[in-house]
Amino acid sequence: MKKTYIQIYTGDGKGKTTAALGLGFRAAGRGLKVKMLQFLKGMHTGEEESIKRHDNFTLYPIAEANGLFWTLPKSEQIELKKKTQIQWSEFLEYLNSHPCDVLILDEIMAALYNGLISEQQVCDFLDKKDENMEVILTGRNAPKAIADRADLITEMKKVRHYYDKGVISREGIEK
Repeated sequence: MKKTYIQIYTGDGKGKTTAALGLGFRAAGRGLKVKMLQFLKGMHTGEEESIKRHDNFTLYPIAEANGLFWTLPKSEQIELKKKTQIQWSEFLEYLNSHPCDVLILDEIMAALYNGLISEQQVCDFLDKKDENMEVILTGRNAPKAIADRADLITEMKKVRHYYDKGVISREGIEK
């Protein structure tokens, strides 16, 4: 790859993680090394199974929660914040010695919103990132300071969604 960019997939619509995964699989299919740091998922997903089949694509779960963050007892939230800080630091150290071509920070905006990681930490990372690494950030409500660092921002907009009719996540489609 010649020039690399910072991309953000944001908005209230469905498809942010799916778009990032599509880019990741395309890159892995072309022989690029892809790492995906997935925040707050805490459930077994179909993408895990697909990623396992690619030597060039690795998934790193971080801040795994047993349920939605805001529904956790305060003590679990505090513990998860501490754990996330440790995992983030360890991952950055690992990344220094094991670089990749594409890094996906999936649901990092949710981690920011919930105070698991600070805006300053993400900005510092983006400012110092390896110039040969494409970075994709996903999640709703991208803060201005992070959006200002992006070369591409795609906003997924919900026009209609079957969740509003009570349809839950379906295996193989949403999870």
